[in-house]
Amino acid sequence: MSGPVVDDPIAVKPIAGPGEIMEVSMGPHHPSTHGVFRMDVRLDGERVVRLKPVFGYLHRNHEKIAEHGAYLASIPYTDRLDYLCSMTNNWGYVLAVEKLAGIAVPERAEYIRVIVGELTRFQNHAGLIGFLLQDMGASGTPLMYAFREREKILDLFEALSGARMMCNYMRFGGVRVDCSAEWLDEVRQLVGRLPRFLDEFESLLRANEILMARTQGVGVLPRELAISAGVTGPLLRASGVNYDIRKVDKYGIYDRFDFRVPLGDHGDVYDRYMVRLLELREMLKILEQALRDIPEGPVMDPKTRLRGLRPKAGEAYGRIESPKGELGFFLISDGTGNPYRYRVRPPSMINLTILEDMCLGQNIADVVIILGSVDIVLGEVDR
Repeated sequence: MSGPVVDDPIAVKPIAGPGEIMEVSMGPHHPSTHGVFRMDVRLDGERVVRLKPVFGYLHRNHEKIAEHGAYLASIPYTDRLDYLCSMTNNWGYVLAVEKLAGIAVPERAEYIRVIVGELTRFQNHAGLIGFLLQDMGASGTPLMYAFREREKILDLFEALSGARMMCNYMRFGGVRVDCSAEWLDEVRQLVGRLPRFLDEFESLLRANEILMARTQGVGVLPRELAISAGVTGPLLRASGVNYDIRKVDKYGIYDRFDFRVPLGDHGDVYDRYMVRLLELREMLKILEQALRDIPEGPVMDPKTRLRGLRPKAGEAYGRIESPKGELGFFLISDGTGNPYRYRVRPPSMINLTILEDMCLGQNIADVVIILGSVDIVLGEVDR
């Protein structure tokens, strides 16, 4: 062909002859890029010699909108950052405002936050594993297994908050509504059934020869590069770095729970898969302890004024261990009813910065699964 086809998701520049470098544009509508994301790839044969991530197609002016609205008005916008994990998005933002305004959170609300936060982490990790296998060319079975359990979790979120995905549930000083005893019983029943799901999931995948051949030694992220690039979350821990903000900061009440932090040895796609699989087991431990110990009491600090909140002049940074890594919100208050500066530290965008390093020297077919193992959502990459 004489030139790239505009409507084709993969546009290829023609090459002059043997030995020439070929440039391939994957996206922004290629199904493997998990959203409106593009990778400009240079190939020597099928080997990647350069890769440039290109994003910005989904920019929504999130931060500037927040700077021109009340503090409370930004909570529904945080739902749409990582649109698979609205509960943890809420938590990161309200934690920053609570630090800025000196707001206390009741015990029961802290436990509810942990419960919905770990359920969110569970459905994110299970879904990521399902999508990763599908990116490798597997049938839809692993993804359907994951989505079967995800639907149960989303049903619980809907019963609690009124919405399945855009929950808009947490508030400064607590949560919007209390959970009922019946709802907690349903969570206990789900948590009791999830080990069987994990056993099935692991036996289906863990020792699969094709999975191991496609992932072991592929997309290696060295420990030193992961640290220097500011990578966080399962991507960092798969490279052998013991860093989990739930352990480091002990935000909320995470210091009360007994759980371990799984680590990888090689930092390849297989380690990133295994770390998430092992973290699913640890989430169940946290959920069992939280459901056992949750106290009675209020779910909102009665002294908190949600509408018309005007924190004293100052600044605060609140961060949590979201399913994809460190999700942080930096706020500056000038004493008015809206933040003077509102800045999001999104794990997906930071983790994308080392995509080229992981892909250099790999085959073009491996680029798809390396990107899938990073676990990105374009809602928080572009904002």
